[in-house]
Amino acid sequence: MSDKNQAYDPTQQDEVLDDMFEDYFLEYASYVILERAVPASEDGLKPVQRRLMHALKEMDDGRFNKVANVIGATMQFHPHGDASIGDAMVTIGQKELLLDIQGNWGDIRTGDSAAAPRYIEVRLSKFANEVLFNEDTTEWQMSYDGRKREPVTLPAKFPLLLEMGVEGIAVGLSTKLMPHNFIEICEASIKHLKGQKFTIYPDFLTGGILDVSAYNDGARGGKIKVRARISEVDKKTLKISEIPYGTTTGGLIDSIIKANDRGKIKIKKVEDNTARDVEIIIHLGTNTSPDITIDALYAFTSCEVSISPNAVVVRDDRPHFVSVSDILKDSTDQTLHLLKRELEIKKFELMEKLLYSSLEKIFIENRIYRDIEECETFEAVIDTIDQGLEPFKKDFYREIGREDILRLTEIRIKRISKFDAFKADELMKRLIDSLKEVNHHLDNLTDYAIDFFNNLIKKYGEGRERRTELLEFQEVKATVVAANNQKLYVDRKNGFIGYGIKKEEFVMDCSDIDDIIAFKRDGTYSISKVSDKNFVGKDIIHCSVWRKNDERRIYNAIYLDAKSGKTYAKRFNITSITRDKEYNVTKGAPKSKVLYFSDNENGEAEIVTVSLTASSTAKKKQFDYNFADLLIKGRSSMGNMVTKYPVRKIALKSAGKSTLGGVDIWYTPNLGRLNRDEHGEYIGNFEAEDKVLVLYKTGEYELTNFELTNHYDARSVMLITKLEEEGIVTAIYYDGDSRIYYIKRFQIETTTMDKKFAFLTEHNRTELLGISYDDLPRAELKVKKDRKSNIEKIEFKLEELVGVKGWKALGNKLPFMKISDVKMLEPEIIEKEEPEETPDDDDDNDNESDNGAENNADIENTEEGTPEAAAKEDVKPEAAKPEAPKAESPKPETPKSEPNKNKSKDKDPDSENQLGLF
Repeated sequence: MSDKNQAYDPTQQDEVLDDMFEDYFLEYASYVILERAVPASEDGLKPVQRRLMHALKEMDDGRFNKVANVIGATMQFHPHGDASIGDAMVTIGQKELLLDIQGNWGDIRTGDSAAAPRYIEVRLSKFANEVLFNEDTTEWQMSYDGRKREPVTLPAKFPLLLEMGVEGIAVGLSTKLMPHNFIEICEASIKHLKGQKFTIYPDFLTGGILDVSAYNDGARGGKIKVRARISEVDKKTLKISEIPYGTTTGGLIDSIIKANDRGKIKIKKVEDNTARDVEIIIHLGTNTSPDITIDALYAFTSCEVSISPNAVVVRDDRPHFVSVSDILKDSTDQTLHLLKRELEIKKFELMEKLLYSSLEKIFIENRIYRDIEECETFEAVIDTIDQGLEPFKKDFYREIGREDILRLTEIRIKRISKFDAFKADELMKRLIDSLKEVNHHLDNLTDYAIDFFNNLIKKYGEGRERRTELLEFQEVKATVVAANNQKLYVDRKNGFIGYGIKKEEFVMDCSDIDDIIAFKRDGTYSISKVSDKNFVGKDIIHCSVWRKNDERRIYNAIYLDAKSGKTYAKRFNITSITRDKEYNVTKGAPKSKVLYFSDNENGEAEIVTVSLTASSTAKKKQFDYNFADLLIKGRSSMGNMVTKYPVRKIALKSAGKSTLGGVDIWYTPNLGRLNRDEHGEYIGNFEAEDKVLVLYKTGEYELTNFELTNHYDARSVMLITKLEEEGIVTAIYYDGDSRIYYIKRFQIETTTMDKKFAFLTEHNRTELLGISYDDLPRAELKVKKDRKSNIEKIEFKLEELVGVKGWKALGNKLPFMKISDVKMLEPEIIEKEEPEETPDDDDDNDNESDNGAENNADIENTEEGTPEAAAKEDVKPEAAKPEAPKAESPKPETPKSEPNKNKSKDKDPDSENQLGLF
């Protein structure tokens, strides 16, 4: 049957098309991965980068070349448009490692693009010539049109991929590798060669602050957070001096303006003063906290970015997911291999030079050239020379061939006549010495590679120190730092809350991302996201902003249980909850209701007056109830019974104080932040009126509150502690004006908050050497008394050196020519006789169980309110911790040499008298 008569089979045709598309897609995907988007592990370069570097090498004559010319030369090897070549060259040139650039190459900080290729110039850097090229160790292939050869990969003797970073998107695959620090890469390579463990982290040209706690060695699944460096100029101004990687100043400013427009932050204006250095000035709105605004900038703008690295490289013509450590190890091992090959090539070249020099010397000194004068044919000449060399052949490392003899015949008579045996011996000696050196390097290849990396640091490491500071961030809670851009209203009767019902009762300011808690008369409550208008249920008795994990906000409530007819009181907190789920303050019986309710931000416990109905049979119709007698329990606890009789009304008698005690505060030095999570240094237990004392290296002190949103410059803080009423600051410093060492002791006399006061002279050479806030401080000083004496260590009880004076006084001179180091020691502890113990009746448990019984004999106490019942609850009862009485430290005695120390708090003329210490 002919083909024309065959029936059409659509199924077979579809299968053919499917196979064609599958093959074409795989070929395309493979091409994009291998030839465009993903770098090779051998040299860390994409094909376009490798080809332009090769083109630059071919053009390299030490002078700058127009970028347009380089692009044209690269197109001989790269089968794509000039735009991709130009962009790749600008990306490499802006890092100023492989290329020396000239002209306007743009700015990675501002996002400004480079000038046109015809206006800017480029050449290979000395570093690129040293680590990236070697004709003898390069593997070659033909270019796409078969006219020229190009390198398969460049013989890179440095982990370029880690230093430069890379980002590329292929078909179904992407790679994102962060740039790392040049010096740290070299040091990590040295550690790997020594068999030691190493860790390297990203470093960005834009600087900033980096959290690498979840970096995962740069492998897939890791994550880093990068922040801008924001500092407080004054209480109304902030400055951004470094920006996160991947952002620009323009994009950063746009994100700040958008956050302000959305009401997340409150600012007046933003100024971009970026020139040589980044400088973005943010002017704050009225009554805006700089510390909270800094956190808000991190939470709502591009001042903090999160990046997910994904290290993918091409190895053996396949993409591989790797880690940063794998890349560095492979690259370092490759460097070791390339150095070995170079040494072996150099060894071969030296041995060949030595062989030829020896042949030349034998040929001339033994006058073999005279024996060839009688030869009639060229072959006879070759044979005659070969016979003349026969006695010496055993001394050469290889056989002497025809080509070696031909080289001897090319020696000119002039060279033979001027042959100097002494110079020939000197040349051979130098060759032998060089050969010994190469053999030594081959025998100690690891040490040679270590020296190679150390030399790279010496030659090219200057100016390449780490720019990005490594810190572990505290998570910024958006609900805490969001500006109050909305007002919360409530319609109590109809049960609506929100910021859109502006005709109803105003409750408080809030932000549009806050959670709102609402309590109703029937005892039910729920938490929901704030919105324009939200129905939560009729008869609302209380609503406010709710913060998750707020353990110090305590709710006090008295409610009627409709089932038993009894009235109960409870104190509870709500630290976590399911949003939009209804909970109950009461036991849940129908027709139960809340009789009294209060919301206490710091655990206050008030006293209320309970009035019973006139028809009740209770002996006392009115009595006081103190919430301080109740334990704080979980939200589901029943509480303690107040009375079994009907209650007519409950009224507030007097406000109470906090029953939670002070707050323990810690300071995290590397973050410059306070916390309550026991991280860092413990600085004290704080009551509401207490203050934080911050002493700076600049010779200034500052008083602040203990809000967790406070920011401190961690690099300049020398001491941070709780301000004590009788606390004494002891400072040892060098006065730059008089060039004399001083010691001074003073008390904090100012009360102004959030303002720095200078207690040292403002000379630029003035330096604070040591600081203490202990009552009886001690210090170890490394001193040099005069020019002839040696440095010695001396311990001092500092209170014996100077009395307490005003904070502006200079203090007393220290009789030393130089103090090289000050180490503050543990304070002196004076043991005191303990007072006799007196019996102390503890009626706390009785008070808790009686629960107001002395005011009303008919008040009963249920099992649920006892301490034993509290142990059965899911939530542990919280009670105020009694603070141990602080022993009063004895005041230091006044030194006899300073009788007038208490007469004036200003500069004391006697303070300049040198101490008679020795």
